[in-house]
This record gives sequence, structure tokens and C-alpha cells, in this order.
Amino acid sequence: MDARTQAGKILESVKSSGIHYRDSLPMIASENIISPLVAAAINSDLHGRYAEGLPGKRYYQGCDDFDTIESIGIESAKRVFNCNFTNIQSTSGTVSNIASLKALAKPGDTITAVSTADGGHISHARMGAVGVRGLNLVTYPWDIDRMEPDVDASMKIIRETSPNLALFGQSVFLFPTPLKELSDAAHEVGAKVMYDGAHVLGLIAGGQFQDPLREGADVMTGSSHKTFPGPQGGFVLSDSSDEKFHRKLNNSIFPGTCSSYHLHHVAGKAVALAEFEEFGSQYAKDIVANAQALAAALASEGFDVLAEDRGYTASHQVLTRHGDIDSGAGRKAAQTLENSGIITNMNMLPGDTKAMQPSGLRLGVPELTRVGMGTDEMTDVARFFARALIQNQETSKIKSDVKSFKSNFQNVKYCFESGPAYPNLE
Repeated sequence: MDARTQAGKILESVKSSGIHYRDSLPMIASENIISPLVAAAINSDLHGRYAEGLPGKRYYQGCDDFDTIESIGIESAKRVFNCNFTNIQSTSGTVSNIASLKALAKPGDTITAVSTADGGHISHARMGAVGVRGLNLVTYPWDIDRMEPDVDASMKIIRETSPNLALFGQSVFLFPTPLKELSDAAHEVGAKVMYDGAHVLGLIAGGQFQDPLREGADVMTGSSHKTFPGPQGGFVLSDSSDEKFHRKLNNSIFPGTCSSYHLHHVAGKAVALAEFEEFGSQYAKDIVANAQALAAALASEGFDVLAEDRGYTASHQVLTRHGDIDSGAGRKAAQTLENSGIITNMNMLPGDTKAMQPSGLRLGVPELTRVGMGTDEMTDVARFFARALIQNQETSKIKSDVKSFKSNFQNVKYCFESGPAYPNLE
């Protein structure tokens, strides 16, 4: 393949991917779409510019306009997250975690966190940021029935190990963490508390989940592209009034973990923050309502939906089990669903030990909510699941019906200017 053909093939695949998502039900919990105004900020001259430092304190010329952008975004983030300190430069949730670990712990220090087997994020593990920072990891005992750290046992672990840092938050995240009790135990032994809110940041900001910075977290990190509906990127947040601590956090981003921090995405974040101030509370409320409606509808169709006793979910996520532990049933279900026009991800559930052969699925509703689907539509979505996985109908027929159903939901909502959710595909 010559170079020109290669470039053409890449652009063809880019368009094909967009069509695939446009015509499907995208239900990966870590994904979302952006508004037209956020897209305009991203698709700008800022994409190749540099602005190392902070507003008014740059290492390059030509940054006056970007100073305006970042300053507006910082102040907006303080309002959205109700906190004293915000850094909006981080290029991802994982980078936010690496930076915060750099600020809060030294190599050789002990950290407590949720294990990946119980839903912790890979950056909380020895194979991820915790290992990169050279920290000694101790994981919390897990309450399978409640899908959260076992409070009493975890408090005991914290008191016995006296970690330098207690990390909370997950990638599989159905319910708020019992953070107040656990933070109190951590602070008793002199530990800092960090809360990774990547998945639930929009729900937190929208007042629909929990309030970690008021429940004991010294630092909260998060992604800007999951339940918070902006471009890919991250946040580092704190309600501390200690300016020395603020400088430490800022320095952990630049020069600690970022040089170029993708100015076009920072501008997109600033626009998304403005839109969230206007529409975020309703969006967060609708996400949770849709997740709960989907869970109930799936259960009614005969699926094994986790955490029935707790109402299935209080977040944007729903977990379903499709076979025996480590059976690969989740992997098989995810493929069947994609063949049927439903995009999900296989996921380890409690008891699973093989990441590539899990028994479950993790389902998310942020994108379906963003294009205007409500609780009634969640019943329709559950029926598509049942047709594919219980009734074993022909996947091509289901895919065609999904495409027809999705055609009524093609515009981005909860933003200043609605427009195509999947643009530039004609």
C-alpha cells in the first residue's frame, strides 16, 4: 500500500467507525460524545500550540488569549465542583492519578486501594500508576453483596497498615463509596485521602452521587469525557485552602507529568464546563434515572443483574452476569451484542480471575442519555438485549432494527447549541 492509499484507508476507517457508532447503541460506560461548541474549540489552531505554566506565568509568548481561556475554565471548574482548587490541564484521568500520586506519596510509601479484581482502575494497581510511582499496594477487603469496600474490614486494614495515602474510587462503580468512615480512619493514622471520580465526576458535579471533597477526600481526580461530557482529558481538584498544597498539585501536572497539555482540549473542557453549569444537573439526574430503568428492564427480561438488593445501581453503570465465573460468557455476549448493533464491554465481576475470559458485562448510559433517550427507551434497549442473548434471534435483523430505532436519536442534547451527535459522516 502506497503512502497516499494508506492515508485514504485511515480516513475511510475513521468515517466507518463514526457510522458504526451512529447506527448502534453505544453503551461503553467510559465513553461519551461532545457538543458542537466543544468540537469547535477542539478543532482549532490551539491543537498545536504550547502554554507551559499557569495563566500569566508562561514560558512562551503568544499565550494571552489562552490565558483568558484557561482562567475562565479554572473559575468555572471551581463553581461546578464547589472547591477552592482546580487544575484543568491534565490530559487524562490516568495522568491526573499519576500527578496526584506524585504530589501525595513518595516511592516506597504504602497506599491502600480497591483491587482491579473488585473493580479498581488499572492505574490503582502495581501494573499501572501505583507501580510506576513505586508504591507498596494494600487492597481493601471487598463486600460483594454491596459492591463496595467492606467498611469495618477496610478501616481495620487502614489502621493496621498506616498507609501514607488511602485511594478510593473504581472503574466498576455502581454505588457511592462509604467515604466518610474510611476517610476518618485514614486521617487518624496521618494518611492523605484521594478519590478517583473519573467515571462518576459528572454525577458528583450534578449532585446525583456523593460529594467526596466534603466527605474527607483531600484530592479528587477525574476524567472530562465520561459522565462529565467534555473532550478527553482530566481534572485535579481539592477543597484545601492551603496555597502551598495548591502549588504542589499544580507542579505535579507541570512540569511533573505534562509539558504540552493539549491546549485545544483545555479549551474544550472550558466550554464543556460552561455548558455543564447550565445543563449538568439535569443531565446527571437523567443518567441515573436511565441506568436504574435499564437495570430493572433487563432484570424483567430475565437477565442476571447485579446488586438487586440495592436497586441495581446509583450511577451510570449496570452490571450483568452471563455465565459461570471465568467462563468467557461476557466476552461472547459482548461480541453477539456488537453483531446486533449494541456496543458494550466485557468485564470481570466478583469471582472472576481472567480479564480476557470474564463472566460479565459493564453497561453505561451516558451517551444514550446525551442523544435524548429516556426511561421509556431503556425498556426498548433491554428488549434488544433479550432478542440477542436470550431469544437468540438473527443478529442482522436485530442490527437493522437497532439502526432504525437509533435514527430517532441523532442530535446532542444538554448543550447550548444542539447539533449532530456523529458529524461529518455524509
